[in-house]
Amino acid sequence: MNFLKYIKAPMNTEPVDRMVLEKLSKRNIYEVICILEKISREISSRLKNDLDRKLEEFSIMNKNHLEEIFENKEQIELSKFYEKLPKPTSISLQYFLDGKIKIKSI
Repeated sequence: MNFLKYIKAPMNTEPVDRMVLEKLSKRNIYEVICILEKISREISSRLKNDLDRKLEEFSIMNKNHLEEIFENKEQIELSKFYEKLPKPTSISLQYFLDGKIKIKSI
């Protein structure tokens, strides 16, 4: 998935001024949180689908060698990569703060 390269969200939870979010979106904080939650779910779904697709390749390889159970270094590295990614909520918030997500006014 090509958007993984561009994720620059913080790994740890960081406070964000509510007034900044309201000013950028021109909406109240509740609406901003609801919108970002929907975007977070979409990001989470994309990450899960991407990981599942990549892990499926390993399961196909393992079906050919049912007798052998071995640790696949590439699979371990892939899992570590996804574990180190920021949470989808942090990603959606950072996208919004960077101007990559526009919330239209009603």
